[in-house]
Amino acid sequence: MVSSIAPANHTVCSGSSTLCKLVSWWNKNCSNGSNDSAILMHQSDWLLWLLHGEYGVCDYNNTLKVGYDPEIGSYPSWLMSQPYSHMLPSSVRAPGVPIGPIKEDVRSQYGFSNDCVVCTGTTDSIAAFLAARTTDAGKAVTSLGSTLAIKLVSRVRVEDARFGVYSHRLDDQWLVGGASNSGGVVLRQLFSDDQLVTLSKDIDPSSPSPLDYYPLPKSGERFPVSDPDMEPRLEPRPDSDAEYLHGILESMARIEASGYKLLKELGATPVEEVFTAGGGAQNEKWTAIRERVLGVPVRKAEQTEAAYGAALLALRGATTGS
Repeated sequence: MVSSIAPANHTVCSGSSTLCKLVSWWNKNCSNGSNDSAILMHQSDWLLWLLHGEYGVCDYNNTLKVGYDPEIGSYPSWLMSQPYSHMLPSSVRAPGVPIGPIKEDVRSQYGFSNDCVVCTGTTDSIAAFLAARTTDAGKAVTSLGSTLAIKLVSRVRVEDARFGVYSHRLDDQWLVGGASNSGGVVLRQLFSDDQLVTLSKDIDPSSPSPLDYYPLPKSGERFPVSDPDMEPRLEPRPDSDAEYLHGILESMARIEASGYKLLKELGATPVEEVFTAGGGAQNEKWTAIRERVLGVPVRKAEQTEAAYGAALLALRGATTGS
């Protein structure tokens, strides 16, 4: 239903988008008529509402997947013509800008200062990116957690729902991202933490592995290849476990490189430097392999917690008032 009203390959056409969830709820609860008393609130909208008390306030990062266009600063006409459009947040602002003072009852109950203000938020993944304190075009953060996710600062907005690629506005630039199903979950299926540490010591990261794998936890890949039927490729397995691990880490690095290559082909700013977050950032041999395969400097991000990025965002809003 969303694909029938949205432009082709729009980010809201993903089944996990906020708009798809809203349409599903609307069809279930309002099929016999409008529900004027209902409003849509993202998690951060609701939490902030408890603090400032204003309905309808949101940021343009959280509203991206409900259809808000941060480039033109409004909802598109194809969305506003829908019967549930009145449920959308009515006041969409930039992340990290003051909304208003904290409610007096909350302030007094928890002992906040008289000049405490509440600022708009962002998504958890963007907050984690902001924690790395890298906002120059060409700089990127790869998160090596259970999956392999990349985010790149680009001067150009890039979106293609076929690959799960979308762009969040980042001040006057764009944060382009995509996520592979490959990642740490595959390593966990094959090795223990102790084995990963021990076997990594026997890897020469300067020597390319001849093994060509596509490590997936199960069937299906979304980025940089969109193929729901793709099967994991983890054979042939050599006698040496260290060689096997080397091949897997190298193959994941190739997937990462293909991801940044795809973003470039779609029009994004080419990657110039990569910061690493997630558990995989602790493996220095993997970092060296990735640096060789990517052909750009790769280093561990000093801060990666979303809470840290959110604090930086609030600090900026509270000190600049913009």
